[in-house]
Amino acid sequence: MNRILLAGGMLVSLLPTVASAQPANLTGVYRCVQMCRSGQVGGLAYVTQNGPNLNVLDEAGMPSRAWPDWYAPATRIWVENRDEGAVYSPDAMLIQFDRGTIWHRDLGPPPPPPTAVRRRR
Repeated sequence: MNRILLAGGMLVSLLPTVASAQPANLTGVYRCVQMCRSGQVGGLAYVTQNGPNLNVLDEAGMPSRAWPDWYAPATRIWVENRDEGAVYSPDAMLIQFDRGTIWHRDLGPPPPPPTAVRRRR
């Protein structure tokens, strides 16, 4: 009986958890901050993710398809028209391409400060 419980426990410990199998959501707007195409430093790039498939519009306006890299699907993507791979951070705030281009997620401007409300007496 103890052997069955031990074998069952070992089998369950080898199964991946749901959280570790979930890739980051890369959908969003990114700003090119280093080694940008055509000198477009500060240019915007757009990524749309649908399941494992990605549509990418880079800072130079070139569209491409992308998908998880075969060898490291949880941390890398392959961008077809760039003929290049890229690694992304676990929080999807940074995408770094193999040739040195870096995209940082653009969260937009900060919200305006709250205004003071005066009470009438």
